[in-house]
Amino acid sequence: MSSDGESRMEDSRSPQAIYQELSNRYGLESAQQYFRKHRTGPLHRLSTWRELAIARKALALAGDPRVVLDLPCGAGRFWPLLAEKPDRRIFAADCSEEMLQVARQMQPPELVERVESFQCSAFETGLEDGSVDSIFCMRLLHHIPEFSHRVAMLREFHRVTRATVCISLWVDGNFKAYHRTKRKAKRPRGDHHSRYIVERRSVESEFMQAGFQIRGHFDFLRFYSMWRIYVLQKD
Repeated sequence: MSSDGESRMEDSRSPQAIYQELSNRYGLESAQQYFRKHRTGPLHRLSTWRELAIARKALALAGDPRVVLDLPCGAGRFWPLLAEKPDRRIFAADCSEEMLQVARQMQPPELVERVESFQCSAFETGLEDGSVDSIFCMRLLHHIPEFSHRVAMLREFHRVTRATVCISLWVDGNFKAYHRTKRKAKRPRGDHHSRYIVERRSVESEFMQAGFQIRGHFDFLRFYSMWRIYVLQKD
């Protein structure tokens, strides 16, 4: 049993290889589908509304940072939220050039003009130390199963941010995590899955190992949903 509460084989690939695999899943057509996914159907719309609400609270707890890096930015789903502060400077990066292309094409032109977008890895951003006030990282960490890989990414975030990180992931201690773990236990050994639950105690220790303190957190639906956003403060 791994520290993330799900039975799996150890992944010997480098963090960069795992991140590249995630990028390769999104060709132009799948990136467009991802953009549309969160805008169609009442459940997706409700989920998006709630996710935006807690992300807004996380940014407020982070001090409404003036310079933010959205990584990975995907198809720009959070750009309108980040642009709610008219004086905020927004950087946006993703490992998938197709995702960035869709974001630039599908988001309103006046919004795209405010965003400085570029391709990079979350493990090696290529940015200088202390380049931004905060890193806004949604829907990535639950794809990274290995402790060492998560810490490597968090240390890169610690290097790049001047102050805070807002980061979402799947955590244990709720109904959905319990249900998912029970369902996974019934699957054949070695059955592949690409999203992982992390024990709260474990990931909070990882935050501290990477040089962060926890300023607070927000749950999507307390005691029910796996989604949680942490706000981290750089030591």
